[in-house]
Amino acid sequence: MKKLDWIEKINFLRKEKNAVILAHYYQESDIQDVADFVGDSLALAQWAAKTSADIIVLCGVHFMGETAKILCPQKRVFIPDVNAGCSLADSCPADKLEAFVNAHPGYTVVSYVNTTAAVKALTDIVVTSTNAKQVVDSLSKDEKIIFGPDKNLGDYINKLTGRNMLLWDGACHVHEQFSLEKILQLKKQYPDALLLAHPECRKYLLEIADHVGSTSSILKFAGKSDAKRFIVATESGILHQMQKENPDKEFIPAPPEDSTCACNDCIYMKMNTLEKLYNCLKNETPEIFVDEDIRIKAVKPIERMLCISEKYGL
Repeated sequence: MKKLDWIEKINFLRKEKNAVILAHYYQESDIQDVADFVGDSLALAQWAAKTSADIIVLCGVHFMGETAKILCPQKRVFIPDVNAGCSLADSCPADKLEAFVNAHPGYTVVSYVNTTAAVKALTDIVVTSTNAKQVVDSLSKDEKIIFGPDKNLGDYINKLTGRNMLLWDGACHVHEQFSLEKILQLKKQYPDALLLAHPECRKYLLEIADHVGSTSSILKFAGKSDAKRFIVATESGILHQMQKENPDKEFIPAPPEDSTCACNDCIYMKMNTLEKLYNCLKNETPEIFVDEDIRIKAVKPIERMLCISEKYGL
């Protein structure tokens, strides 16, 4: 079936079922173009919390669907591919985090949104890469903090805030794989290009970046900058929105260490397709469920994060 046929069928079902389609910036361009709203993890959570739709289809990975369900228990939440997981979330199993927290009594637990519902239920406050600094700054200066699971983001926030948070040893497979050598070669090839990096990248990349920020921050920076060329060190899906909003500028994906690839894709994010999205809407499966006891515990740190984000206008 042709792409336009899938889109036509998706649009019909979306209207018929009063469904909203939310997509992350790392999705395939076709998914981003058909979505009602495209954003980063914070924006998707904010949108899910306020939508009037009966059905939410989250085109992203599993933890994003869980977050939407935690915030909207009365709505049905689906994801196009139930196998779309997250290497970062997988690096922090709830039972191991619980043991770690119990071994460090008196610590406030700050968890990245890239975690399972069970981990969020063990958390005092959730953060995204957009609001992590503001959330940590909102805590008392003498507060002892466990930050997880992304050690690179945690180390970066420690640097920004002057904290000494205890970091969980987790990382994203995409942001860990960027090649410093190849990026430096690109900088020589394009001396006018600015390097934009996500804070999940390793420290040595963040130190040479011209701008460090979340996907939404990277997108905004590129739009406001006078520069005409950028090297982008995050998942390559963001380049679609960057090019749409800035057709006169050039965006070069930062390459991974694997010499066979010119860009760095998340295998999980790219599992979703137009066909799977259509089947998801048509068959109303796979559906996201969260145990109610876990949901009640997990919603509190998410709502706390959303309140702080609103305070700072994020």
